[in-house]
Amino acid sequence: MTEKKNTTKNTSGRGQRDLRVKVKTAKGRKLSSTLWLERQLNDPYVQRAKREGFRGRAAYKIIELDDKYGFLRPGARVVDLGCAPGGWCQVAVERVNALGQKAGKPVGTVLGVDLQEVEPIAGAEIHRLDFLSDDADEKVKGWLGGRADVVMSDMAAAASGHKQTDHLRIVALCEAAAGFAFDVLEEGGTFVAKVLAGGAEIGLQTMLKQNFAKVANVKPPASRADSSEKFVVATGFRGRRDQSEPEA
Repeated sequence: MTEKKNTTKNTSGRGQRDLRVKVKTAKGRKLSSTLWLERQLNDPYVQRAKREGFRGRAAYKIIELDDKYGFLRPGARVVDLGCAPGGWCQVAVERVNALGQKAGKPVGTVLGVDLQEVEPIAGAEIHRLDFLSDDADEKVKGWLGGRADVVMSDMAAAASGHKQTDHLRIVALCEAAAGFAFDVLEEGGTFVAKVLAGGAEIGLQTMLKQNFAKVANVKPPASRADSSEKFVVATGFRGRRDQSEPEA
């Protein structure tokens, strides 16, 4: 049975509290699981997501990236690959004005795709789709009614427990997402995706630099300090260029 020890401190008189939770190892639970649970319970981003109605702490990663690079503009058409549980879609809906709540601003479109069913999100269109399937790009462009302004991905391959293997898997997944983006992005568009630092992403960086005007590598504050994850933000899509083409 899980036991929690809470230390609360209320100095504001408004119900605010400094919450620290210690989780004792319950019978049948591994130490690693206990430590993960304790980290979740004490993570300020997890607590903030619950308060603000987001489906996970990852929502703050895309918020911080967009605050810096400004790609989720009102009127933009956005594709979220591997969108479950939906936090990135929730952020995009508000920022591109998909619900039309910002008077005088153009109304955007948010399209989420995932291999699994995702609970509906107000203002977003969610489809169950393998983005690696042969006709996925044409389906997405059909649902959007044209090309996308932003393709974003917070996908991660299933962890194997072997750091180098996991790195290779997520880089391969990111390369596949980039290839998909090349097929659906409008010129001038943006590609945002999660990778793991580890050295194998050099080929990905080369591919992105050939197809985008600028490529940045960022670790937003919402990424945990002990995580090797970072995000590539590629802006100014040039239109798909073959790797054999020389730079202008």
